[in-house]
Amino acid sequence: MVFSWRKRKPRNGDKKVHNMELEIPRHFICPIALDLMKDPVTLSSGITYDRESIEKWPEDGNFTCPVTNQVLRSFDQIPNHSLRKMIQDWCVENRSHDIERIPTPRIPVSSAEVSEILFSITDSRRRLDRCGCLDSVHKIKKWGLESGRNWRCVVANGAAGVIAAAFDAFADDSFEKNAHAHLLEEMLCVMYWMFPLAQEAQIYLGSQASLRCMVWFLKSKDISVKQNSINVMKELICCDQQYGEHLAAIDGVNRILFKFIKTPISPSITKASLMVIFYTVSSSNEKTKAEFVEMGLVSLLLESIIESEKSYCERALGVIDKLLETKQGREFATDNALSMPVLVKKILRISKLATKYSVSAIWKLSKYEERVLIEALQVGAFQKLLLLIQVGCSDETKEKATELLKLLNPYRPGLECIDSLDFKDIKRCE
Repeated sequence: MVFSWRKRKPRNGDKKVHNMELEIPRHFICPIALDLMKDPVTLSSGITYDRESIEKWPEDGNFTCPVTNQVLRSFDQIPNHSLRKMIQDWCVENRSHDIERIPTPRIPVSSAEVSEILFSITDSRRRLDRCGCLDSVHKIKKWGLESGRNWRCVVANGAAGVIAAAFDAFADDSFEKNAHAHLLEEMLCVMYWMFPLAQEAQIYLGSQASLRCMVWFLKSKDISVKQNSINVMKELICCDQQYGEHLAAIDGVNRILFKFIKTPISPSITKASLMVIFYTVSSSNEKTKAEFVEMGLVSLLLESIIESEKSYCERALGVIDKLLETKQGREFATDNALSMPVLVKKILRISKLATKYSVSAIWKLSKYEERVLIEALQVGAFQKLLLLIQVGCSDETKEKATELLKLLNPYRPGLECIDSLDFKDIKRCE
């Protein structure tokens, strides 16, 4: 096979760049990637491949040797150190041709090694051996940083459940929470890499001890600790909304989440906090919703979505819609001059989901006070809703839009603002 390359420097002051070709020994080439092997490994069929290429082969549903087409009962890979050394020597011999020597690859972690470390974590958990557990977690973190293959091996061997169980145990040791802080932070950091969480991990992380510990970390001065905590919370609640009810029962958590929205410290923390609030108000009781309303969340979100990106706008509108299920929420929204202009504007502007929440919110407000209907007409709600039905929407949204049109129709003469509808950005939302 021939390897094409471009010489970096002109010859003897010649300004022209010369193209040359360098022949690579055929046995240095991976049969799959057709490129120089960096980490050659041999299968049971006797054929050698580059590790990265052959690892992807079974993931794509292949169970045969790519060259011999022999069915392989095992995809165990034996490092071909002799061939790798020959390739490295060849690279050194041709360095004048700008060929870089391939580095000696790290030996990938094995399932047996992972199992041994996980056993050590379990043993440390039982004895509440903080130092021993921290050493094992650091080992797993190091493996994961070395390669994606290592991390997949760690996850495949059930690390999420084992680490989550350890997190729950050390978080429950309330008398030593400060002493365990660094270990708990490291475990959260590692858990963040293991999404989506396995069922076993969800159960341990959803315990009151674990949730209280994560809420405690939200008060940390370290932004990365806050971020890991809120992201694990978000992942947990997205998997099962019952954990939203458990979280809402913890004193002070709603105030912390509200603060992350009101005073953003990181876009990812703000978005994750909004997602946690969304699932919390979707599953919790009226008391939690009323608490967020009293904090001023309705007004805050109305202001923040005037100019915001799609995912944030969708979740914010979803939270507003849920909060309007309470009497206090409807009172706050009715008294806010931004409510109707913003909600009407978002119909058919962002996405199908944003339109659904906007129509639902307007529908809930229209049941509350007559002047809401007048304000809606003045900002072009009638034309928007009519167009929505014409372009198509879900049955639930269509039903609410139709009812709103009936409620708005008697107030149209002399009140409707025809010029308020700008068709420029209206589209069929997907």
